[in-house]
Amino acid sequence: MLAGVSDVSTQVDSSFPGLRGRLRDATAAAHRELDAQLSSFDLTVLTGYRRFLQASAGALLPLESALEAAGVTFMFPDWPERARSAAIAADLGRLGSAAPSPVSVLPLTPGGLLGTMYVLEGSRLGAKFLLKEVAEAADPRISAATLYLRHGTGKRLWQSFLAKLESEACDEVEVIAAARMAFAAFEQAADRA
Repeated sequence: MLAGVSDVSTQVDSSFPGLRGRLRDATAAAHRELDAQLSSFDLTVLTGYRRFLQASAGALLPLESALEAAGVTFMFPDWPERARSAAIAADLGRLGSAAPSPVSVLPLTPGGLLGTMYVLEGSRLGAKFLLKEVAEAADPRISAATLYLRHGTGKRLWQSFLAKLESEACDEVEVIAAARMAFAAFEQAADRA
């Protein structure tokens, strides 16, 4: 699970109106494919957890860089609270892993910024489930390297993101294309790990 965007379903669900619902539906297949790919990493053993973090970092780092280059702080002034690059780098360092080579991502438009944020912010939702799996690990090095998965716990980052998503005037096609691109970046990084 991409620290999983569990907001995904293949059927239209009226409980998720507006752009959120259309985004969820448009990225459902990509989300399922990525979850299946990442489920091959055993998070209870050091090599599997390290591979998961390397795959996640391979996409997260360039996506967050692209967000910063696109001016994410203008749309999300609380970006410093949302950014997880430092957290994942610290976890990799604790496990003695170098940062992986990043995947290539295209520059983002304002709509692309929202689509990318949808994937990254949504990934926090599944982190709770991944933390439960990590808690079963016998190796204490794994539980000591969970800054990335715990990042933002107790904050209302998803809710504030959704409010912004529904209030911004944007090109829906760009938003959906960028969300698909973000999922593809994680898939490509997982292939490399």
